[in-house]
Amino acid sequence: MVLMPLGAELMRDFAIGPARFGSLVGVYTLASALTSLVGSRWIDHGDRKRSLLVLYAGFIMATFSCGFAAHFDALLAARALAGACAGLSNATMMAMIADRVAPERRGQAMGTIASAFGACAVIGVPVGLSLAAVGGWRIPFFVVAALAGLWWLWLLRFLPKSPAVMTEGQGSLRSPALALGWLLSFCIVFAGFLIVPYLGTHLNGTLGVSMSQLSWIYLGAGLTTWVAAQFVGRAVDRFGAAGVLAVLLAASTVPHLWFTQLQTEPLWLISLVFVLFMVLTSTRAIPASVWLIGRVPPPLRGRYMAVNTASTEAASGLAAWCAGLMIGSGQGGAVQHFERVGWLAAGVSCLSLGLLAGLVAKTRVPTGKTSGSHPKVCNAES
Repeated sequence: MVLMPLGAELMRDFAIGPARFGSLVGVYTLASALTSLVGSRWIDHGDRKRSLLVLYAGFIMATFSCGFAAHFDALLAARALAGACAGLSNATMMAMIADRVAPERRGQAMGTIASAFGACAVIGVPVGLSLAAVGGWRIPFFVVAALAGLWWLWLLRFLPKSPAVMTEGQGSLRSPALALGWLLSFCIVFAGFLIVPYLGTHLNGTLGVSMSQLSWIYLGAGLTTWVAAQFVGRAVDRFGAAGVLAVLLAASTVPHLWFTQLQTEPLWLISLVFVLFMVLTSTRAIPASVWLIGRVPPPLRGRYMAVNTASTEAASGLAAWCAGLMIGSGQGGAVQHFERVGWLAAGVSCLSLGLLAGLVAKTRVPTGKTSGSHPKVCNAES
């Protein structure tokens, strides 16, 4: 969230192209994926609060290092460290939420979390862009690290302990349905991150949106996403996660194609398409998370979400790298051949929709079971 809106400025400052900028995004996510796989068993042992605090402290130090980076390689290394800490932090947080929130309220809980990300866009991205316009791209990293340090102190004082459930004799993750769930997560994130890392670059370099206008566009998109996430969360609890996810996957193909093919358009139309893209792409994570985690036995949630985080982070890193290879940089920083990325993103979203349909048919809960029970496939090897 901090790095991507600064893409045009970073490429000018370090004299790099879209592919190398994509590596800054990709190294974060790939490091997150690797540590999530390596440290997945650690999450389901001991106190999850302690694990979260240790990982979050590492993230804060890495973010400070991003601001101090004197050259591209130093920034790349700092981004890798930040990603390594962020991946396990996210999995730990998701496991804690699933342990404490009843199944019938998880949609609203995930919607609240997604709203927090929207609030980051509403407040953080415009402020970050404004700070970067005044003092350069390093200032947003310093501010984020300082605020994160204050939040770490709050968590240390007020976050309750959260002992993980021991996993001995409690099941296995070797179910084909659970593995296909990871693939579904991979495809959903891959489709979005083909485009997301280059949003700011496309807006600024291709469409001629100024940095000050960019702040307002991100503000509007973040505010709309914040509101939409609340409605999506409630819709998940009312209509079911799979149905809501299917609608969002189908609808998101429209802004994927529309935004990547925009050229010289009025600012109001650019803003409208951008908001539509952010809302439909960002909120897909809410029903996806609820549907997936509801099919995992509680003792395995930490490990499952860690591997799921590895899957999604690998998807985002690979997508950013692939998109960087498909596009080029024209005069004034314009993004060339971006429409190819849009078609690929729409195709992967359609593939995700088909995979979801197959998974729903394969893991449907038999009639008569309660909403809190788990499909047999999750415990097949208990």
